[in-house]
Amino acid sequence: MSPPPGPLPPPRRGRSHPPSLIRLAERLIRDERLLSRGDVVLCACSGGPDSSALLHVLAMLRRRIGHEVVAHGVDHGLRAAAAAELSLARDLAERLGVPFSTTRVDVAPGANLQARARAARFAALAAASAAHGARAIATGHTADDRAETLLLRLLRGAGPRGLAVLPPRAPLPRAAAAARSVDAPGLAAQIELIRPLLLARRVDVLAHLDRHRLAFAEDPSNTDPRFTRVRVRRELLPLLEDLSPAIVEHLCALSDMLVAGRERPSDDDPAVLDGGEPLSIPLGRAQRFAIERARKLGRPLRVRVRGGGEISLGFPEESSVLIEDRSTRRGA
Repeated sequence: MSPPPGPLPPPRRGRSHPPSLIRLAERLIRDERLLSRGDVVLCACSGGPDSSALLHVLAMLRRRIGHEVVAHGVDHGLRAAAAAELSLARDLAERLGVPFSTTRVDVAPGANLQARARAARFAALAAASAAHGARAIATGHTADDRAETLLLRLLRGAGPRGLAVLPPRAPLPRAAAAARSVDAPGLAAQIELIRPLLLARRVDVLAHLDRHRLAFAEDPSNTDPRFTRVRVRRELLPLLEDLSPAIVEHLCALSDMLVAGRERPSDDDPAVLDGGEPLSIPLGRAQRFAIERARKLGRPLRVRVRGGGEISLGFPEESSVLIEDRSTRRGA
């Protein structure tokens, strides 16, 4: 269990004045429309650094965004220290005026322990969200977590779909959705997972904890080299950062592109024109990613297409509209 953090890691190259964690979270929440005024969000809290920072950030953003926050912790019954760690989370929630509750689950030791603990945790969080009428469950994943997860999947031989990891928003795991449907029939499809800290690095989280003097707990499993993720975090990723200082950002951008490519086309697909007719001009992955990004931000965009021409796109009322006729393409 840690007191307010001490000395921080050295700053990352290329970011002399990084934005605050609150600003990074607010940017992602607004860009991805993760929360709206009146939404109730359940913050998953363990007492660790990421979830403690997330709880504080979500509470600080209540006035700006207009959402409500509740917090919930899950004790898996695997470590005696878990109860004390959750007490830290409870203390922080009380200071912030956030309702806090806990669930104790039984996860027997044995094979695939982490996967079984994760399933039990999300089922408990889903049940708690039903009790509070929450629309979303927020977790404290950072850009580092996303990069580590992509590398783990790559080491295990995953393909493009498997590398589309930890998007800013995602549906509940099936088991958790089923558990929620028992408590609130018909509402299982309405809740989703959101990850407001994905634009932040772990050093941003530590800086926030230090700036606001927030105590947190450290799970010893996060430093246990028996776990492959720990070796990726402590050995592989630092080596890659020595070779390419922006490797975490690159890996997260790759995951973003793969997430966008995995989504099925619909009436508001970035390659669909006003009126529902598909845009027949072939688009590459980078073009589609740029269009999807512009659509989410509601900003117009000019895109080069094959043959040397350009098209202009606008996005009124969350739909994609071709502003410049395709006949303006050179050579048409």
